[in-house]
Amino acid sequence: MSRTAKILVVAGGGGGGSNEAAGGGGGGTLYHAGYTVTTGPYTIVVGAGGAGAGGAAGVTGSDSSFGTLVGKGGGGGGKHDTQGLAGGSGGGTGYASGVPAGGTSNQTSPEGSTGYGSAGGADGGSSDQSGSGGGATAAGSSGGAGGAGFTTSISGSSVIYAGGGGIGWNAGNTAGGTGGGGAGGSSSGTPGTAGTTNSGGGGGGGAGANAAGGNGGSGIVIVSYLTELLVATGGTITTSGAETIHTFTTSGTFEVTRFLSKGGAFLFNFV
Repeated sequence: MSRTAKILVVAGGGGGGSNEAAGGGGGGTLYHAGYTVTTGPYTIVVGAGGAGAGGAAGVTGSDSSFGTLVGKGGGGGGKHDTQGLAGGSGGGTGYASGVPAGGTSNQTSPEGSTGYGSAGGADGGSSDQSGSGGGATAAGSSGGAGGAGFTTSISGSSVIYAGGGGIGWNAGNTAGGTGGGGAGGSSSGTPGTAGTTNSGGGGGGGAGANAAGGNGGSGIVIVSYLTELLVATGGTITTSGAETIHTFTTSGTFEVTRFLSKGGAFLFNFV
């Protein structure tokens, strides 16, 4: 016997780079509208955001997962003269590097899910601007705001996740992408802003020599199913209309304990 659930997996965002630097990529995002679950436990991993760097490229975020569904951590943003790192979404490339491409997305889509991740932005070349971090649904840009994230109502309200980090630039910062991306530093020596906790947002790039990039935001895992179909434990449990929702902001275990008939009677009871 089995039932289906909706699953959202968002990985940790990448850290921003330093020194007129690029934004980190948003965490790789997976959405599954009909994941088949059986009774028993499922391991949940919520990835940490990558560290923003001082004098170096940002660190790639950590993966998040629900069972075999894996969201890849966002790529770290490049520092001056270095390319952004690959990740669920790619980090942007540091300015004047001569390496125009941003980091690439390596997010895959297992088991019928849809994966979201985009490339980081290129360096600005003669404009002395870095590339912003890629978001879940939009690539980063040269000298612009971070890429936009993925919008979903799986939690019961519309929320955007996994926005890319903005660039750090002495002439003024650029915003992080919608979905928790951190803004870049706004003047020489100003660090980038961290991605929002449990959003998978990339960290903003630091502005000026060795100004630190912002840390990437940690990820999140959300499971939603029709309340009348099953009983489960794990995470923070809420309801919205006919749905029961389990939200994991840290790693844990989701366990299906019983299946129900549509009338609410027990079909199985393993307690």
